[in-house]
Amino acid sequence: MADTSMYQGSLTALVTPMHTDGRIDFDASTKLIERQIDAGTTALIPAGTTGESPTLSHEEHGRVVAHCVETANGRVRVMAGAGSNSTSEAVLMAKHAHSVGADSLLVVVPYYNKPSQEGLYRHFMTIADATPLPIFLYCIPGRSVVDISVATMARLGEHPNIVGTKDATANMARPIAVRRAVDKPFNQLAGDDNTVLSFLAAGGDGCIGVTSNVVPHLCADMHLAWQEGRIEDAIAIQDHLTPLHDAMFMESNPGPVKYAMSRLGLCGATLRLPLAEPQEATRRAVDDALRALELLD
Repeated sequence: MADTSMYQGSLTALVTPMHTDGRIDFDASTKLIERQIDAGTTALIPAGTTGESPTLSHEEHGRVVAHCVETANGRVRVMAGAGSNSTSEAVLMAKHAHSVGADSLLVVVPYYNKPSQEGLYRHFMTIADATPLPIFLYCIPGRSVVDISVATMARLGEHPNIVGTKDATANMARPIAVRRAVDKPFNQLAGDDNTVLSFLAAGGDGCIGVTSNVVPHLCADMHLAWQEGRIEDAIAIQDHLTPLHDAMFMESNPGPVKYAMSRLGLCGATLRLPLAEPQEATRRAVDDALRALELLD
């Protein structure tokens, strides 16, 4: 059976840096990955929602994943985004991620199709049968509309390759329900930056975050404080980060996070349509949050 205890702490859903003409900026991506590793991030997630996977071509998606694996070079694990609302397409992404050396897969609930629970079950089981990589079920009903029920997750957990979940439901009772329902150790990772400590207190293991693109060291420090039992320190860091968390989600991700990173000179703010640059109020909130963290004059 695949290792189900390999992910803890702060994991980062990486942005995909782009030049002003929309081409992927792999030089900037290399620098961002090095920055994440240096700051204590425990795993990297390329080509997910934050990485603008819906507007990456298949060829670009594969290059983004391969580049992350190559740059990380075994120093941290890589959980490759491999989600699609087409099962056959997700299978191809999963097989490619395995072929280039990814450690695991993040597979989102199919969006737009609105499958039944049986459809979801067959979707994820088909992908799990097609690759030996550990699979994380990504639940984000705000984008996919449908969600995996706890009962369906328990069924899926019977497959040895389905080892955990990224939970962006903001339901703090859910980690408890999943732990009770799934009949094996199950790696539960938060998908909402604002609820990380509550998720950990409910039995979660870590967080796949967006804010950690901007302040990877603070996010890693918060998780370390929690793991070491320094709860007051963890809460203090959480409180310090909350204005930035809030600003990151004033508009659709990754608009605000890319703007924040551009303000710090880390990469450009370019997005691909239909995403557009954040509005003035959002930009102002991001700037204020960065100043509060003493990252901007």
